[in-house]
Amino acid sequence: MNENSSQDSVVVESNPRPDTTIPMVIYALHLAGIVTGGLTALVGVVIAYVYRGKGPDWLDEHYRYQIRTFWIGLVYFAVSGLLTFILIGFVTWLLAVIWLVIRCVKGFKGLQEHRKPENVDTWLV
Repeated sequence: MNENSSQDSVVVESNPRPDTTIPMVIYALHLAGIVTGGLTALVGVVIAYVYRGKGPDWLDEHYRYQIRTFWIGLVYFAVSGLLTFILIGFVTWLLAVIWLVIRCVKGFKGLQEHRKPENVDTWLV
């Protein structure tokens, strides 16, 4: 009897895909920041800073994108807060929320396709 036939064969991928769970959680934390007043987004940006530079280039671009999303969003929401005194801040706040949702959805999509997000350096979407 052949001894090799009874052994299980193990297939090892030569180029395993990196785990995208942490970046997905960070995007979710950014979105949850809409209802938590930014607290979860703050946690997300800290995690992004910790994990930045520890993966392939396309994944590091996601961390960079998430960090930029936090800081740019902070500016947009702060300006909206100031503008609420003249009542236009409610409109700009809604626009900032829409902007945040679009950026996070684009990030989720890029992660699912294992590619970097588009227009990382833009202040828009």
